[in-house]
Amino acid sequence: MMLEFEIDTEHPVIIPCEDVHLDGLLHIPSGVRGMVIFAHGSGSSRFSQRNQFIAKELQEAKFATLLFDLLTHQEEEIDNRTMEYRFDINFLSARLLAATNWILTNPILNKLPIGYFGASTGGGAALVAAAQEQDLVKAVVSRGGRPDLAGEALKRVKAATLLIVGGNDEPVIELNEKAYEKLPGIKKIEIVPGATHLFEEPGKLSDVARLAINWFDKYLVS
Repeated sequence: MMLEFEIDTEHPVIIPCEDVHLDGLLHIPSGVRGMVIFAHGSGSSRFSQRNQFIAKELQEAKFATLLFDLLTHQEEEIDNRTMEYRFDINFLSARLLAATNWILTNPILNKLPIGYFGASTGGGAALVAAAQEQDLVKAVVSRGGRPDLAGEALKRVKAATLLIVGGNDEPVIELNEKAYEKLPGIKKIEIVPGATHLFEEPGKLSDVARLAINWFDKYLVS
């Protein structure tokens, strides 16, 4: 049974996924309009400063957010040595779907429209998960993502998809453009001028947040 959660408070949560449990952070703002689940990139976690920043901006815009670890501590240690999980997009998307199903067990949260925010390899995982849950996931935003890793699943994505790439991240721009061609539905690429892969330059992450909020406003809750 899922517990009740206080509004405007960050709650540590534990998400069951087959035979493991994943740590997460859930925030539900007052006047909540939608639910955005984050899928971080390789080597990151629920404590990612960039995703935390985006999440806070989304919360201000009345979106609930769930940031969670795609890997357990043990899996993370293995991945740091072997890199066997970070590019296993089907594995990562299964974890994202487990978090989505966990949200659906809450009688309040399961009434909210669901969107994904993916970063780096998490962008590919978000699109694979969205392709599997076509009627559930309404919108996807990818920041500096690797949508190309979604492969043939791209052709089955119905969610409105925004691909955000840094203007100076030329290899990833090319990968996003190729993936974009395979997406069948509502889609857009936004190139943020002067930004590199991690959007570390002043103001660039704020640009990402603004673009994400506008996209979710238009395609998640309207």
